[in-house]
Order: sequence, then structure tokens, then C-alpha cells
Amino acid sequence: MEGFTIPLFFLYSLFSIITTSKALDTITKTQFITFNNTIVSPSESFEMGFFTPGNSKNWYIAIWYKKIASGTIVWVANRDNPLPNSSGVLKLIDPGILVLLSSTNNTVWSTNTSRSTRNPVARLLDSGNLIIQDPNDHNPENFLWQSFDYPCDTLLPGMKIGKNLVTGREWHMSSWKSKDDPAQGDYTYWLDLRGYPQIFVSKGSVVLFRAGPWNGLRFTGTGTVLTKNPIFKFGMYFEKDEIYYRYDLLNSSVASRFILTPNGFAQRWTWINQKKGWVLYVNAPTTVSCNSYNLCGAYGSCDGDKSPVCGCLSKFVPKNLKDWNMTNWSGGCVRRTVLDCKNGDGFLQYSGVKLPDTRSSWYNRTMTLGECREVCLKNCSCMAYTSLDIRGGGSGCLLWFDELVDIRLFNEGGGQDIYVRMASSELDLTVHQASFNGKKREIVIVTLTLFTGMLLLGLSIMLYIRKNKKKKKKKKKKKKKKKQDSQLKIEGRPVHNSKQGSTEKNQKEDMELPLFDFATIASSTNNFSIDNKLGEGGYGPVYKGRLEGGQEIAVKRLSKYSDQGLDEFKNEVICIAKLQHRNLVKLLGYEGGRTFMDWPKRFHIINGIARGLLYLHQDSRLRIIHRDLKASNILLDIDMNPKISDFGMARIFGGNETEGNTNRVVGTYGYMSPEYAVDGLFSIKSDVFSFGVMVLEIVCGTRNRGIVHPDHHFNLLGHAWRLYEESKSMELVDGFVRDSYCLAEVLRSIHVGLLCVQQHPEDRPTMSSVVMMLGSEGELPWPKKPGFFTETDGSSSKYAPCSVNELTITTMQPR
Repeated sequence: MEGFTIPLFFLYSLFSIITTSKALDTITKTQFITFNNTIVSPSESFEMGFFTPGNSKNWYIAIWYKKIASGTIVWVANRDNPLPNSSGVLKLIDPGILVLLSSTNNTVWSTNTSRSTRNPVARLLDSGNLIIQDPNDHNPENFLWQSFDYPCDTLLPGMKIGKNLVTGREWHMSSWKSKDDPAQGDYTYWLDLRGYPQIFVSKGSVVLFRAGPWNGLRFTGTGTVLTKNPIFKFGMYFEKDEIYYRYDLLNSSVASRFILTPNGFAQRWTWINQKKGWVLYVNAPTTVSCNSYNLCGAYGSCDGDKSPVCGCLSKFVPKNLKDWNMTNWSGGCVRRTVLDCKNGDGFLQYSGVKLPDTRSSWYNRTMTLGECREVCLKNCSCMAYTSLDIRGGGSGCLLWFDELVDIRLFNEGGGQDIYVRMASSELDLTVHQASFNGKKREIVIVTLTLFTGMLLLGLSIMLYIRKNKKKKKKKKKKKKKKKQDSQLKIEGRPVHNSKQGSTEKNQKEDMELPLFDFATIASSTNNFSIDNKLGEGGYGPVYKGRLEGGQEIAVKRLSKYSDQGLDEFKNEVICIAKLQHRNLVKLLGYEGGRTFMDWPKRFHIINGIARGLLYLHQDSRLRIIHRDLKASNILLDIDMNPKISDFGMARIFGGNETEGNTNRVVGTYGYMSPEYAVDGLFSIKSDVFSFGVMVLEIVCGTRNRGIVHPDHHFNLLGHAWRLYEESKSMELVDGFVRDSYCLAEVLRSIHVGLLCVQQHPEDRPTMSSVVMMLGSEGELPWPKKPGFFTETDGSSSKYAPCSVNELTITTMQPR
């Protein structure tokens, strides 16, 4: 047998030499593919041949882009059965089957077909689809076989995700095991047809993320509106024999692909000719918390803008309050009032939600929303209803017959309305009134009117009495304070304005902390010895101290010359007292020199700051915007763990608040975002900008405003951007870490830093995205020009620093 295979492969080599003279798009019974030749689609969009990925020594048959992004793989034939070397051949045999043979003439991979033709041909189309057909029959329905029926990790325009209801064939995506191994990985992107069709991302049999059902404009789990445009057409298709999701390109000059990464992220990439690269447009799941499947249990709703993220829908309460308060939300929520179908239920509308899991649902694509309500109302097992297609007033009916799970709230657009069954006593007054008729309704209205009038009259009397009492109390307080101030002036002690601070009683109530006497603090710092001084900030000097038990502390002493007062002091104490995280200040250390900071330590610090900032913005009980993030406010403990400190300028927000405005700009030049420094607008994206500055400083080992370069007078941001555009980012790296750095980590850190310091806040990523980007290996979006991308005169900048220590700014000149 071995003697037979040698001349056989010699003939194959002769055929390959002949075919390389002209690029062909077909394989016939007399034309083969070996490791040194390929076939190319008619317009040279795609190419097919042998390849070996990354550091692997295995060989595969694959299809990749040719005209653009050469080498970007879109399909692999023998992904689970690699060749050990390049001595293989792909040939076409009767009755129309492609076979991949090894050097020992064993079949490694082959296609199948239920039909046959006398002269089959395999052809690579400009769509990237490899087909087997009769050369005289171009009807797609008569193809003997096509690669589009067997997706790998990439979905190209025209490919399907769904199921053939007749043959049972399913179309789904499955990730590579790793970037070096195209074998089927752990993650699957698929369409579940139980109930109303919806998209899932699973790891094995475990659902990780649910994109939700299609409502005509979007998958309700993403919140992204895929509106009509001249480039793409998206849709869910319900045909006689098939149900599937597909997207098509309307503009043939655009290249787009949808992939499932080895770590389970579904991403859409588009090729941009000007940048000669792929640009990331969609990445799901984006927020780790609310995109986790059924995080909040039945009737629980996840809101990424709140902390904690899980809450119960209105009119619902936690099923197990103790577990719920311990952030164990798996038990979910239950109705505050039990349903009573026989005596009349109704429906409560919830807006802007990710529709619940539809695996226990029923749907009708022709009903109106009113008809849908009536059907649900008559069935006591029906828990909720909504419209299937929200375009043009809505149409179709979707009903749920089990607990509602995996609900998410979208606060900035997206989501959909859903109507949940509720006991009649829980419905709004207008709903109650609609259920009454005739005299009964009139009696209720009259009674409510009289009751409301009496209530308003009573409240008015109470407010009048209370107002008079407050006036009297205020007069007494003013007299008492005037007397106290006079006494203080006699004793030579300063008098603080009441607006600057609160009373001692209120301070104690807000702080909820033990108080140390002055003698204890003085003793711990060796009577505020200059040898114990760590530095100086906007408040005044900071001293290192040690309590009697051996606990090391940092002591801030408010200087009488400081512009910051009791408000800032109280604000910082409250923030630190109520926030608990390993990367927020609690016990503080100090930073060593640049030579001591190798790359692993620096990257550890970058990640620690990111996690601490994510906690402030999203995961803590409070939503905190720090407003004064800078290198000197990142302290290190003995294990080099970063601690975010100095919360004097921090702002506490409610769960739905993410930004604010101020006439008093505070912070440090070089770290402040453009919109904050110029217009007083601050948000979580202001902190992201400051974080980006620190990342670049940590990589470079130089302050943003301290860089000196012989060729230009840019600050660090401008210098980093210039190097990035010239593909010279490694020139930014501090020379002290060149023997210890990981190239991928350094380049990723620089890239993330530049994304964070972009001019416009809406372009900057959130900290949840930053943490994900730092910890993954996926491609990153292209950064835009950074803020304050201006060149100075070399000797001074537009804004002069307040001191050599870059102290915190508390006042500015009027604009």
C-alpha cells in the first residue's frame, strides 16, 4: 500500500504546479488542493487552502479573507481532526463528496450528501460559502452540500442561526478552544426554539447569557436598536420548514463578521479601509453582572446602574429576605399580594425591560395587543403578555405561563414593555375605576374626592403649626449661636460658618465611627514629627503613625491655611467609613522608587486600581465619583496592593445618577478630564479619564505633565498617542521594566489607557469594560484622539501646577 501512495502524491504535486498558474475557484475530480496551492473566489474576497494556526504544528483546511485582512479565518473543515503535517490532499469524488486524505491515504474529513450528480464541482463563492453542485444547476436549494450549513466560530452575512424543522439540522456557532486550536471549544451561540425563539450563549449545558427574543428591532436582552440602515439587514425568519436568525449586507463594499471568541464573547467586527483593520462594534455580554443568566431569580430585575444590582419588580418582595440581604438572589421574588384569578386580576405595565426567558411561552404572530391581553386574562396560568413586533404600533402576541426569570432594566433606551399579572388590589386607581360600573363607580369617586379634600385640609393645618414652631426655634438658635460666637472671639478661637459644616451631633451621626482623642493621635505620629511626614495635599500635611496595638495609620491634619474645610473632611470620612474594598484605602503603605517597580508589580497595580474604581462606580452600596484620582492618591501596602485614597472631593450619587455639574472645579491638572476642567461637568467617565492618565504614567514611569522630549512638547497623553499612531508604542515603556515586561500586557495597557483618555466622555469605556479588556485577549476598539492633545511651548503649559507636589486644586479663576 505504501508503494502505491508515493506516485499518487507525485501526480497530485504535478496538478498543483499546473493549477497555480491561474487562481481557480473550483475543485473538480481532476483538480485538487495540496499544501502549496489554493482556490480563490471570483472577486478574490475569500481563499481556501491549508493553514496552521498560531504556534500549532497541526494542519487544517480553512477559508479566510484574501482581498482584506488576509489570514482572518472564517471557517475550518477538519477543526476536530487535524493533520499532523502538511502532506494532505483535498479532492472531490463521486457522487459529489469532498474528502481530506492524510499522507497514509486515510480519510481525515469528508462531506456528505443525500443526492448525487454525474459531474460534481466544488466552488468557493464570493460570500465565503463553499458549495458542491451540479455545474449546470445554480439553484441554492439544489446544492449537494454547503459550508454555510456547518458554521464554526464565525457568522458571515447570509449564514443562519436556527433549525430546519424537517431535517432537524441545527445551525449554531461554536468557539475555538484557543487562538492556536480551532477545535470546538466550550462556548456555543444558538437559537432555542422552545417557546418563542431566543438566542443563548452557553458553556456546555450551562446558559451564561441570553440575548433574548427578537422584537422586530433588536434582541431585547442587548438593548441595542438595530434600526434600518444602508449597510445591514437583520431579522428573524419564520418559514414553513425553517426558523432562523440571519443578517445580510446591503452594501457589498462593506466587510463584516460576527464571531464567538474562545472566552465566550459574541462580537461583531467591521473592516475599516482607512485604518486597515477590524473595528469592534458589538461585544456581548458587556456587563458581567446583569448579563449573567437569571442572576436575580424569578421576578427579580437586574439594574447595572444600581448597587446592589438586583432588586424586585415593583409590587414584588424578596422570597427569602435574609438570603436577599446577603446578596444571595437565587430565590428571587414573589408577589406582595397573592393572585386571585376568580375574583379578578389585572396587569401592571413595566417599561424598558429585557423580556423574560421565553422557554415556557406561547405566541401568535397575527394577534393584536388587545386580543393578547384578553387571551391572557382568561387563562389563570398566564403570568404576563407583550407584543411580538414593536414596529409600527406593535403586532403579535407573546404569553408566559411560568415564573418570569432573567429580567433586566435598561435606563437609557432599549428594552420593551411587558404586562405582568397582578392582584386587582395592587393595580393603580385608574385600573380599579375601570372595573366599577354605574352607581358603584360614582360612589367610589365621590368618597375619594371627599377623603382627599379632608386630607389636604388636615395637612395644611399641620404644616402651618409646624412652620410657626420652626420659626420660634430658629430665633432661639440664632440668639444662642450669637452668644457662643461672641465668647469664641473673646477666647481667640476661629468661628466657622454654619454652611461650611454641620453640628457636632450631625457629624457624629453621619460618621458612625469611634473618635480618637488628640493625645492618642499626637503620640502615634511622634507629636507630628517631620520624620513621620508622608507628604502634603489640599488639606495639609499627612503623617505616618502607629497606634499602641501596632496598627499603622496615616493621619491627615487640616491646615489652617487650607482652602478645604469641614465639608470635605466630613465627606472623606463618610466615604471611607461606608466603603469596603481591598483596593480602597483602609490601611495605607507607601510607594517605593521606580527601580523597585518591575512590570508584574505595575500591571498588578493597574488592575487593582481598575477593580477599586469599578467598585466605586457600580458595585458598592453607594455610587461614588472620586473626582481627584491621581498617582499620589494611590497608596500601596506592604504587598504592593494599590489603595485608592483621599475621598475629600468625592461625590455620592443615588442609584440612577451618573453625572453632575459644579461651579467649583476641584482636582489636579493633568488628571482632570476636559469636560470637567473646562465646563465643570463630571461623571463616572471623568474618573475613567483620570485612570487612563495613571495607566500611561505607570507604563512610562513619568508624570503626564512631566515628560520632556527633544522632538516635541506634548504632554504624556499626546506623546503616547503620537507613538501609537506610528506603531511605536513600545518606545513609551519605562526602561526600568524592559527586562521584566510581558509584551501583550504592556501593549494592552497602553491601548486601554488611550481608550480611557479620549476627548469625549461617551467614547470612553466604563470601568466594567476596562476590567474586562485588561483581563482578556480579544481585539480592542481603535482609540480616538485624547483630551488636551495640545503642544506646549516647552517651558510651561497652559495650566501651571499649584506646587511641585501637584496638590489638589480647590479654586479656579472664573471662566
